[in-house]
Amino acid sequence: MELQAKENELKRKEQELKRREDAIARTGVVIEEKNWPEFFPLIHHDIPNEIPIHLQKIQYVAFTTLLGLVGCLLWNIVAVTVAWIKGEGPTIWLLSIIYFLAGVPGAYVLWYRPLYRATRTDSALKFGAFFFFYVFHIAFCGFAAVAPPVIFQGKSLTGFLPAIELLTTNAAVGIMYFIGAGFFCIETLLNIWVIQQVYAYFRGSGKAAEMKREATKSTLMRAL
Repeated sequence: MELQAKENELKRKEQELKRREDAIARTGVVIEEKNWPEFFPLIHHDIPNEIPIHLQKIQYVAFTTLLGLVGCLLWNIVAVTVAWIKGEGPTIWLLSIIYFLAGVPGAYVLWYRPLYRATRTDSALKFGAFFFFYVFHIAFCGFAAVAPPVIFQGKSLTGFLPAIELLTTNAAVGIMYFIGAGFFCIETLLNIWVIQQVYAYFRGSGKAAEMKREATKSTLMRAL
């Protein structure tokens, strides 16, 4: 009797869970279960099953640029740490840590996730969010590749200008900075390819016109 009661309770909970899942599905809300990386899931990522096949290449390359940013900023920390040890001061090291801690999650939230959701749902507004923030991402990577001593403290980024300067005082550190500058250059070139491809799809699919209509409609609604 007790076993039967437990089975009935389990069935009732399963039915309730199914009703909730069906209700969520009807509202168009997608449950994003964290599944990547497999050994310690941090984000939801399933390009083969969620992204249309004609957009998968773009999405994969965009994901490569996200991982590339992680690699660039990690190498930046390594090179700047060595520069600090060689007498360049702790400020540049602290800045390199800030770039990583702010840049990696910021990139995922501000431009990679909007692009992922845009290609999955074909949302014009999400494409717009991607374009807006990805331009800043490209600008940062291009700036980091050169690293002029403005805004940021020059040697906190492994760009060509600090690399040239460091070669005269410490060749090993200068070479590490040159390698970092090369990484940022490759990242910038890949970024440009991604935004060109996404924009070509965006214009070709009519999403640009749709976004303008939605913006106009939103403006009119606020005015009324």
